[in-house]
Amino acid sequence: MKQTVAWVISSLTTVTVIITPSLALNTSTGEAGIYAERLHQQPYNLTGRKIAIGQIEIGRPGVFGFDKIAAWSPTFKLAGVYYQNRAVKSNGNLDNHAAMVATVMVSKDKKLPGVAPDARLYASAIGAIKGGGQPQECLASQHIAQQNSGDVRAINFSFGESLDQDHRKDAKLDGNAHLTKCIDWSSRVHDTLYVIAGNQGQGGIPIPTDHYNGITTAYTTKREGIYTKVDFANLSALPVGIGRSLIKREINVGPRRAINLVAPGSKVAVYDLTGTIQEVSGTSFAAPHITASVALLQEFGDRQLRTQQPNWSLDSRRHQVNKAILLNSADKIQDRGNGLLLGMMRTIFSKSHYTWFQSDAYRNPEIPLDIQMGTGHLNVLRAYQQFSAGQWKPQTPVPAIGWDYETVTNNNYQDYVISQPLRKNSFVSITLVWDRLVKLNDRNNNEQYDLGENFEDHGINNLDLYLMPTNATNVSESICRSISKVDNTEHIFCSISTTGNYKIRVQYKQQVNQETQPYGLAWWTVSEGSN
Repeated sequence: MKQTVAWVISSLTTVTVIITPSLALNTSTGEAGIYAERLHQQPYNLTGRKIAIGQIEIGRPGVFGFDKIAAWSPTFKLAGVYYQNRAVKSNGNLDNHAAMVATVMVSKDKKLPGVAPDARLYASAIGAIKGGGQPQECLASQHIAQQNSGDVRAINFSFGESLDQDHRKDAKLDGNAHLTKCIDWSSRVHDTLYVIAGNQGQGGIPIPTDHYNGITTAYTTKREGIYTKVDFANLSALPVGIGRSLIKREINVGPRRAINLVAPGSKVAVYDLTGTIQEVSGTSFAAPHITASVALLQEFGDRQLRTQQPNWSLDSRRHQVNKAILLNSADKIQDRGNGLLLGMMRTIFSKSHYTWFQSDAYRNPEIPLDIQMGTGHLNVLRAYQQFSAGQWKPQTPVPAIGWDYETVTNNNYQDYVISQPLRKNSFVSITLVWDRLVKLNDRNNNEQYDLGENFEDHGINNLDLYLMPTNATNVSESICRSISKVDNTEHIFCSISTTGNYKIRVQYKQQVNQETQPYGLAWWTVSEGSN
């Protein structure tokens, strides 16, 4: 198992020591990457204060004054460290990889700032467990989700389980692995957003990339100094050509896409356990950019709640809202300066150099996510703009930009009438997300996962998403639609051919489990007369 654990970690990252420290400026958090450093500054002043996030890995980062490492003083403080679901021993389960991932999230170093330097990070090491480890990994996930009085907004997975370690016969990425069902259960029960590192290189870490309720990421590399291209190492492509058999084992079975969002992950500068600056690459380092971005957004959301701002409620903390906001605000195609492309800040290219306009997700309403890019590239400044527009309910007209957490019942729909006409030739971005329903078979009725218990998949209800003229009554009159039969994400990105009045429709098409389905929705449009 020691060999397996080492292989899983090495498949996530390539590490090279940077000889010249002056070259180590962490551009991934700045304007070349996700624009987090802009939010650290005036007038935003968002650094993740008082927001709890989590980290699950084979090992854990170190704690100053608790772990005795020569010539070592970490650039971050941790709110808590554990071994699975219990206290960890001093110097126990320390891991370089975990320390570097933590740096991306919460480093306070001025040279290499983390995405959310003031966030409260709780980390658990699951250790090298003989014969597998998914039950223990589930136990650790539950434990982290329950920290900070049960208020952990996002949890980072920069590791994974090999299909070869799964106990199921002919195991596939079909959402039925023990750990995959566990985190889909936890996301709903503990209301936390799981962010999972995707597959790369020779693969080997697919579980739990086939989850439904969180975000799985691929990673980008820089072109002309900007993170704009999905790196070749990502195993996120259609299973064709020489690597067909390998790719089939590393992506979801059937038509459902795994990648939700891409983020910087190539040549990211971090500190290791000894305080040495290193340059690292992999989805391991893309995922924490997303996880810590949640902390920035949630600090703003809690600020709005404290000051009792209108169009704001505790729904802002929902994991479905966080997911919808991040996916809907992603960069796809750079705006030409006229605002018609929603002010997007860069054009993203796939490994084979196609853009969103050439993707099947753009052309086919049954495919909401591009297989390599998801909905696009993380931009936390745009996510802030999306989030700060506030919550708007379907009962009254809504503004051009906004979000909501609502429910819809079977064979019914919710309409969001946009208050102003939308501009001709402008683009619309709308994202709808909801949960797969996974339940715990709780043998001892303690409302906790315990070793020896398992989970039952109750499937996903089928919701569809439409953009329609305001006076339309039938979805056949919609001008854009997202109607996947297999996903619990719907995403529309389309242009408006005629200036006019429009509405967004969330329709509950087919019931699989519960009669009432909660969902998160985010929309970004351009109204007539806006700048």
